[in-house]
Amino acid sequence: MTLNRQMHPRPQFIRKDWQLLDGEWDFAFDDNQIGLKEKWFNGLPESIKINVPFTYETKLSGIERYEQHKVVWYQRELILDDSDYVLNFEGVDYHAEVWLNGVQIGTHTGGYTRFSLDLENFAVSGSNQLVVRVQDSLANEQPRGKQTWKEGRFGCWYIGNTGIWKSVWLEKAQSQRLAAVKMTPDLDDNCIILEPILQNQLVGTTQPAYFLEATVEFDGEFVSYYKGSFVHEMTPIKMDTRVRSDSNWGTKKWLPQLPDLYDIRFVLYDEKGNQLDEVFSYFGMRKISIENGHVLLNNEKLYQRLILDQGYWAESGLTPPSVEALKVDVQRIKDLGYNGVRKHQKIEDERYMYLCDKLGLLVWAEMPSTYVFNDLAIENLTQEWMQVVKQHYNHPCVITWVPFNESWGINGIVNLVKPQQLTEGIYHLTKAFDSNRPVVTNDGWEHTISDILTLHDYEEFGKLFTERYADRDKVTSGEIMFNNDWFAFAEGYEYQGQPIIISEFGGIAFSTDEKENWGYGNQVKNNEEFMKRFDLIHEAIQKTSYISGYCYTQLTDVEQEVNGLLNPDREFKVPAEEVRKINERRMK
Repeated sequence: MTLNRQMHPRPQFIRKDWQLLDGEWDFAFDDNQIGLKEKWFNGLPESIKINVPFTYETKLSGIERYEQHKVVWYQRELILDDSDYVLNFEGVDYHAEVWLNGVQIGTHTGGYTRFSLDLENFAVSGSNQLVVRVQDSLANEQPRGKQTWKEGRFGCWYIGNTGIWKSVWLEKAQSQRLAAVKMTPDLDDNCIILEPILQNQLVGTTQPAYFLEATVEFDGEFVSYYKGSFVHEMTPIKMDTRVRSDSNWGTKKWLPQLPDLYDIRFVLYDEKGNQLDEVFSYFGMRKISIENGHVLLNNEKLYQRLILDQGYWAESGLTPPSVEALKVDVQRIKDLGYNGVRKHQKIEDERYMYLCDKLGLLVWAEMPSTYVFNDLAIENLTQEWMQVVKQHYNHPCVITWVPFNESWGINGIVNLVKPQQLTEGIYHLTKAFDSNRPVVTNDGWEHTISDILTLHDYEEFGKLFTERYADRDKVTSGEIMFNNDWFAFAEGYEYQGQPIIISEFGGIAFSTDEKENWGYGNQVKNNEEFMKRFDLIHEAIQKTSYISGYCYTQLTDVEQEVNGLLNPDREFKVPAEEVRKINERRMK
């Protein structure tokens, strides 16, 4: 089967028969919250048009209204045949309720995670009416990332994101089907470990009710095959990844400079041999580890040259305007000489993750923050974060998990036990599910337990940076206070020899007459001033031998934050080749 993966909303889990539902939907605001009482789920009494998946706050939605609306409704017709269907939502912010033909078929809470609903018992052949109600708020207890919690944007927080903001799509699939397959590369043992999960699995039988078949190929060449009975979910299956036509009969490693990917096909059968499901996927063979204060990729030292990316577009907010726009971003990052991206306070579109897998861009996956510390915020963040980890687990590009940033949502972590315990709990939950990737518990400062010591430092002058970081022990011991406000570790925690990465710095902005516009430190007047400051601060970091990498702020201008290397239209503000030369001065 020839697959156009980058056009599919979920490129790592493709069934043959699917239909994109993006486009024109009916839409209504429900500011008085009367929709449930008046049973709008049976049909909206009045509506306007909206272009899904763009939220009403954006230009591409066709509405472009910036004020907050707590409840919104969507409606569209589905023309179906007698097949079984699954309805998929890649992202709805924040709480969604879904009806088909006036019957509620499911709910979901969490703005950054996907969900799927079976239509088998609710759909009819012919015309069906789909209605979605979405509640959102300015509550600091919900993971919101860079979305403002005030009326209007401010500082480095931006216009809100309400409702359907990622693709909606249908696929034909039976109720008993593959829900997911966890795929773990074991590079040292030349195998991929599969852990399949079934949707609506029959239980209570002592005999195998299902059989799973898996076929691995590389560049069209057969690599390995498995078929076996399926009794218990997530029973590990090992498959060989050595490519026989290779002169060394070896495993093809995934690397930024050579991002080789394997194809894999799954087929699920019942006990009589009838095919229940067929899914097409892919994986990359790579290993992330830490030894002697260094991050290793495939057992070799990795010097990380990352750029921070907010993932916003002027006309579409958090939603990418197109797949081509995603491809432009990945290519721009590589053109600038970076080998990775820290996707900041956002869970990005799956097609972006596929492009990073395919084109070879390392990704730090970061959870959008809450902004208070209480029981509700803890519950919301924990549940959604673990869904995010499961959602992105199979992507070889993802090499680091970042559940917290700059103590946001864990106020008082420097000396309070409860927020410290939350970060420890999230760390161990994440490592229990994924023991292979590093976890950064509080990116920037006031670390508790963390696999990498990351520091945010917007020092403007390279000379002052060099002086501050001359003695590693002073940096890690708490002798140095950064920005007169924070230390590397929270009280009661100490440096354990972790790799050290400057995971935010720079943020240089050109001078602007707009009072709201800003960047970090003093703004520069022209390109010459920019490149001089950019060069010297990078040189200071690159020459500090114990620092294992960096993340520059940032890729693009976003609304009033004008410290990007690109403008909002993705045009270079500074010469890309000059930036690339500076980045590539240190490769290891």
